[in-house]
Order: sequence, then structure tokens, then C-alpha cells
Amino acid sequence: MGNIDKRNRLDEAPFSYKVTKNTTVLIDYNGKQVKLLKGKDAEKLLEKIKIAEDEKAVQLILAKITGNFKRGNERIVNSKNSLKS
Repeated sequence: MGNIDKRNRLDEAPFSYKVTKNTTVLIDYNGKQVKLLKGKDAEKLLEKIKIAEDEKAVQLILAKITGNFKRGNERIVNSKNSLKS
């Protein structure tokens, strides 16, 4: 996995997920919701997470499912710019 996460960003565990009563999976990146999965997609994700080796593998699964986070172009926004949004 060392070649996949060259900058070791997944060590910081930026992704988290929550499962609702009706098996909807909410995926967050640094505390902000970025993806919502329902039905068979949610079930497939939960199966992958269940067999993951460790927390870094779970982070990689969540990063891949969000899609936009595999390019490495996500940046930390400073507080001045985040207030304007």
C-alpha cells in the first residue's frame, strides 16, 4: 500500500463513515459529508470494510469510493477563505 499513499495522508484518517438504520452509508472527509450510498452500493462497501485488514485499508476503501480524492489535489483551505463560502 506504500505506493498508493505516497504522501501518507491516510495515516491521518481523514475519512469516516456512519451507517443509518436503513443501511444508508454517509461518508465524511474531515468532518464534511462528501458521499451518500444506499442499497446494494452501501452493502458492497460495508462488506469491503468488514474484511479490511486495518484502519489504513478502510481509509483507502473510503478514498476510492469517493472518487474525487484519488488525484491528490485536495488542499487544506485557510480560515479566511473558508469563511467566505
